[in-house]
Amino acid sequence: MTDTLDSGPFFHGTKADLRPGDLLTAGFRSNYRPEIVMNHIYFTALESPAGLAAELAAGDGEPRVYEVEPTGSFENDPNVTDKKFPGNPTRSYRSTAPVRVVREIDGWTRLSPGALQEWRDRIAAIEANRGEIIN
Repeated sequence: MTDTLDSGPFFHGTKADLRPGDLLTAGFRSNYRPEIVMNHIYFTALESPAGLAAELAAGDGEPRVYEVEPTGSFENDPNVTDKKFPGNPTRSYRSTAPVRVVREIDGWTRLSPGALQEWRDRIAAIEANRGEIIN
């Protein structure tokens, strides 16, 4: 761990149907830049950013938020830490080691269709300007 603010619990948003004990690993395509295969697995100490990630995740499945636990070291996510925002306001982290699913979170707050479209528009604008993903 490197200067991280949190020790858990942590959350991960996805459209994958997972079970407690399942491991999430790096090596899958980015939800934001599908031509990039990610070297890290991402997670957050806040449910709402995990919910946003679930809503924006690729695939046709139902958005889901899981409580996860890192199995190895992790660091602040440089894609949102200091590079774009001072500190780590989204409390987002990444690891090259897998994270283990603890449980599915029920009752997390879903985005309205309008809010979800606003996020998609923001990401499209970033993509148009080719915002860099630190992989």
